[in-house]
Amino acid sequence: MNRIKSHVKKGDHVEVISGNYRGSSGRILAVLPSKQRVGGEGGRIVKKHLRKSQDNPSGKIAEREGPIHISNVRLLEREKPEKGRKAKKEKQGGHSERTEEARTES
Repeated sequence: MNRIKSHVKKGDHVEVISGNYRGSSGRILAVLPSKQRVGGEGGRIVKKHLRKSQDNPSGKIAEREGPIHISNVRLLEREKPEKGRKAKKEKQGGHSERTEEARTES
């Protein structure tokens, strides 16, 4: 099984460049590389019909985010990972363990 490379990742800020939702922008919540689609906020809104249940006694038409083809989005801004400092801590028995500490602004 080959891995499909993508120009966007989860958390990136993207803009829709073609299709019915052109011009809208938002963050990517999920990338589906096998289907070549991305799901994000502020893009495609889909109406999902829900049947009657205890939660919805009369049924409901819910609006939720739908996936968009990966070729229809353009990267605006990469998500910046919050990097911490790596430190080694000595454990009993002579073993060491790597831990990551959050950086504090001073």
